[in-house]
Amino acid sequence: VQLVEYGGGLVQPGGSLRLSCVVSVTSGTIIRINDMAWYRQAPGRRRELVASISSGGSANYADSVKGRFTISRDNAKNTVYLQMNSLKPEDTAVYYCNTDLLYSDYDVPIAQRSWGQGTQVTVSS
Repeated sequence: VQLVEYGGGLVQPGGSLRLSCVVSVTSGTIIRINDMAWYRQAPGRRRELVASISSGGSANYADSVKGRFTISRDNAKNTVYLQMNSLKPEDTAVYYCNTDLLYSDYDVPIAQRSWGQGTQVTVSS
């Protein structure tokens, strides 16, 4: 299973970024992607949940990002997005994509939760 994140970078306070995470498998076929989520980890801090979205589109957010971040998904593209607006310096962190999926490899169903490699988001003037 591969999760590849895109869209990180340096932005000024008050700015916006859009993260993307594409899910694929190197062997076999994806049957179903269940929950998809974004986590973040700042230096010296534990990894924390930022937002999650169910297969049906129900979203949940950390209190610290409510009203500023929006999570969405495109099931046809096996992709989850995180639109981040009104960014603050405290949003600076490595952002990780996480997903729970079911796929088949040689007709064997496999359930797996996987992480992306992370993308750096830095909010600074």
